[in-house]
Amino acid sequence: MELKQIAAYLLNKKGTTEETPFGPEALVYKVMGKMFALVAWEADPLTLTLKCEPGQALLLRDIYPAVLPGYHMNKTHWNTITLDGTIPAAELWGMIDDSYELVVQSLTRAQRATLLS
Repeated sequence: MELKQIAAYLLNKKGTTEETPFGPEALVYKVMGKMFALVAWEADPLTLTLKCEPGQALLLRDIYPAVLPGYHMNKTHWNTITLDGTIPAAELWGMIDDSYELVVQSLTRAQRATLLS
């Protein structure tokens, strides 16, 4: 999976911005100012850190060796995925969708209304 594909998919999510608050080596994707994805774009292979429900995070770690507890993140709620080709694309897109939705659900009612308008 290439950075261009990942970035395009992330930026296609409504209300998403790309920022570099941790320095140029980490691309952070936020919805309404809240992070839902982080790409270590200089890593080889790329790594992608995503928010995840705790039970699902553990399940994904059991299924895929490329899914590890979130690097420098709350390991209960974040997974870091090594994009080494071992995770099917559909599964990866689903992980991104879930991360985005978890963050959108945590927004205030007013923020969600703004996002939907």
